[in-house]
Amino acid sequence: MGGTITMKKISYILLSMLVAVSTSSCTAWLTEEAPGKTNVEDFLSSEEAAIQQTNGVYVPLAWEYGTDFYAEWTIGDVCSDDALKGGGSEQDGAGIFDMENFQTTSNNSVLLNFYRTQYQGIGRANAAIEMIGGMSSDYIGDELRARLIGEIKFLRAYYYFRLVRVFGGVPLVTTPLYSSDDWKQPRATAEAIYGQIVKDLEEAEPDLWLKSEYDASDLGRVTKGAAQAMLLKVNLYRHNYDEAYKWGTTFMNEQASEYDLNPEYLYNFAIEGENGIESVFEVQYVEEGTSDWGGGIPNGADGATRGNMSTVWTRPRNTNTIVVDRDDTGATILAQKGYGYNRPSVDLYNEFEAGDPRREYTIIDIPDSDIQNQAEEIYLGNRYINRKQSGYYYDNGNYNLYYKLDHDTRSPVNRREIRFSDVLLLYAEACLESGKDLDKGAAALNRVRDRVGLGQVSLTEDNLRHERRVELAMEGHRWFDLCRWGIVGDTMNAYRAKYMDEDSGTSYEGVYMREFVKGKHELFPIPYEEVRLSGLTQNPGY
Repeated sequence: MGGTITMKKISYILLSMLVAVSTSSCTAWLTEEAPGKTNVEDFLSSEEAAIQQTNGVYVPLAWEYGTDFYAEWTIGDVCSDDALKGGGSEQDGAGIFDMENFQTTSNNSVLLNFYRTQYQGIGRANAAIEMIGGMSSDYIGDELRARLIGEIKFLRAYYYFRLVRVFGGVPLVTTPLYSSDDWKQPRATAEAIYGQIVKDLEEAEPDLWLKSEYDASDLGRVTKGAAQAMLLKVNLYRHNYDEAYKWGTTFMNEQASEYDLNPEYLYNFAIEGENGIESVFEVQYVEEGTSDWGGGIPNGADGATRGNMSTVWTRPRNTNTIVVDRDDTGATILAQKGYGYNRPSVDLYNEFEAGDPRREYTIIDIPDSDIQNQAEEIYLGNRYINRKQSGYYYDNGNYNLYYKLDHDTRSPVNRREIRFSDVLLLYAEACLESGKDLDKGAAALNRVRDRVGLGQVSLTEDNLRHERRVELAMEGHRWFDLCRWGIVGDTMNAYRAKYMDEDSGTSYEGVYMREFVKGKHELFPIPYEEVRLSGLTQNPGY
């Protein structure tokens, strides 16, 4: 595909849905088009229009701020033993505070925004599949049509995957809803949702392109490798280990020349490393000067959905924490401040092996000399700052913070959703759980360790889980890994007990946590507004 509409500079186009209403009148003038009326079929009369329609399905992936900040890491990191909410105080970001401490109620606005955003994506996908599928062959070639629908089906699967991991079974809708009579949809089972996800991915995979087949301007689009990686991952969530092994093997065989590990680990998180050799799928952003408080309910009306807000939200709260560079006089240039959210836990810091450089690349240990305001910069005894999401540019071997950012700027830093190292570890897990190709699984595990200069280990459950935790730390995976491994309750209750004592001389990160209730806290409540509007059954315990 050409570069007229790029993924990094993607056009965020909201298309109006026009529903044709039939009439039984025999009066000819009543059936004539009104002057200036535009029908959907008038717009979808070229390949370019079909591409724009597809681009619109990607857009809700980038949304992360409405009436609350609801990026997926507020669950994947903060609700786990890897991170704390952070912010200016315990009361700052109350919805996230409740979630991380197992005090969530169904009126949590973070969850409501997250839930509705995924259905925005699903609604766009359903409409696009129907509209592009119905386009005349005079307007679009069969190969492009198939590929675009493949991209859209992947995205629909991805939105449902984000929902089912958080809420369990949700309403399953795969066609456009043109009547308000159809808005009330029952909850499907989690297994039915996973079944639809696999169906969409398996239908999409044959028609998607390899990453190398795209022009540079189109990197970031869904690829065949992304679909295969997701089929590996989703089948691990379903505990269908033979299928996971099959798709992991397919990926390793067919994508061998498409992906590799970056020699430098931190390069994955630099602007220059975006859509690079290790990137299997990432959400595209551009720099945007909209204030972080200017987004409103996620609808794109003010254009405030193009930039990444997580960068500012996870930077330290004071400006003396990190030296970015030095000017011509030798004076230090300091990082622009942020809000100090998503702070790595002491428990995560201690998980890294001696000599593992990934700890430094993941966690900033602020020295006392750089702490301006202890009440804000030290949170529940914890002084650590998330480094990965801070935003870097690469310059002559040095990694510097992307210096332009402050409270009034959203960053161009992409969100890495699937990295090759993640796929290697998922493949190793599939080998271990299926009992097949254990030597290849061990090689995949150790390939990740070799990149950072660590010694070889055997392929065991403990070694694999440790490696996923440190390799993917602060990238939103930990909570979901704990849940699919079936150890989230024991892990979180042990973490709570370990960090409860304010007088222990260390972090007291668990002081506000309630005990994890098995059979309840693995899932979050369906938002009350959705229960009320659609008559949905609530999750147990809420």
